[in-house]
Amino acid sequence: MDKNLEKIRRLHIKECMKNLERNNMKAFFAKDKKEVLDIVKSLVKEGEKVSVGGSMSLFECGVIDFLKNGNFRFLDRYKEGLTREEIEKIYRESFFCDHYFTSANAITRDGCLYNVDGNSNRVAAMLYGPKSVIVIAGANKIVDSFEDAIKRVKMVAAPANSERLSCQTPCREDGLCVSLKMQNPQIYDGCKTEARICCNYVVSAYQRHKDRIKVILCLEDLGY
Repeated sequence: MDKNLEKIRRLHIKECMKNLERNNMKAFFAKDKKEVLDIVKSLVKEGEKVSVGGSMSLFECGVIDFLKNGNFRFLDRYKEGLTREEIEKIYRESFFCDHYFTSANAITRDGCLYNVDGNSNRVAAMLYGPKSVIVIAGANKIVDSFEDAIKRVKMVAAPANSERLSCQTPCREDGLCVSLKMQNPQIYDGCKTEARICCNYVVSAYQRHKDRIKVILCLEDLGY
């Protein structure tokens, strides 16, 4: 990475981490994917029950392989041959995990998490249930404001995830949310397809339960 860009990214991450801590979320810095995995290893113990939300960041950092091959009670939603009923059971059992791993669609510099879900098992587990939630996000997820977080989902996260999941949504075809083409765009309006993956919008601000949510911010880009 260019040293000048790296310096600026470090400043943005430092500010974001400070504000996450102010919001009662434990913040960690990782310079690369390897350090992300090292931090993860320090946070979990053998024998603990763990689960994950859908996230490319977890794959890119090797977290999925670590949990799958380690001595954990891993609720593996990616196991081959699972029926829809079995996957739904894993989603519900995830509420009783020691640690729930996921990423975020965006993180504001003032220390709030912004997430948008279709099925919403991910945001549900982030909000309540698992004893610990571990969020892994690249510097590309840090934004200045909620407005930028919303735009990031509409122009990057939703189209890319629709393509990844083969969802027949307008944003998959056009590369951006249909609401952005409307004369008076609304945050939630526009997409009326059953394949829509933006159904519930969640902001995680100041947390009542200190350090339940842990956020690992990586200097590198991760996920969408």
